[in-house]
Amino acid sequence: MPADPNHVILTGENPFIRLSGTDGGPQTTNASFWRIITCPGGPGHVLYVKSELTEDRWRIYSDNIAMARWLQTTVQGMLNPETADTGIPVTDAEFVKSGDPHYFWTERIVTTDEEVVLTWYDIGEPLLIHTQPGEGGRRYGVCTLLIPALGARLSVDGVQASGRAWPMQREGRPFSTCALAFSESWTEAR
Repeated sequence: MPADPNHVILTGENPFIRLSGTDGGPQTTNASFWRIITCPGGPGHVLYVKSELTEDRWRIYSDNIAMARWLQTTVQGMLNPETADTGIPVTDAEFVKSGDPHYFWTERIVTTDEEVVLTWYDIGEPLLIHTQPGEGGRRYGVCTLLIPALGARLSVDGVQASGRAWPMQREGRPFSTCALAFSESWTEAR
């Protein structure tokens, strides 16, 4: 098997939650969670979240601000240009995971005065996606295991965000607006 010829810039996880009130309607919650094993900014965790629970403004929680900022200027900023603004404050937080991705998965983010909880459930069949840098107009390539979740919720201090996950298709297979993205590696051309 040949090795991927590109430069690996990060390896980790990137589960996401995208909730809306109606199928195809505007997102009421958009959350991008990262657990980074390795990248130029170091290992760590970060959550980028925008919801009615955050007054429809982006909030960033992390245990490694250098990594959070590096992601903003690279992959996360490419995936969602709104999150590329390094003027958004980063709140120091601790991160705890629990669950079994066959059934449910929970990420708990705790600050000195706030708790954010993300949970994925009603888990579907995984898809393995591999794209090259430049494919689809994206600067970076990715190899990831996407596990759709037809159920997802996000809460801040016990208050649950409105909206829900919606089923969709990805490359002719059942998918969702919410997914666990495990063993994710991003690349750029050498």
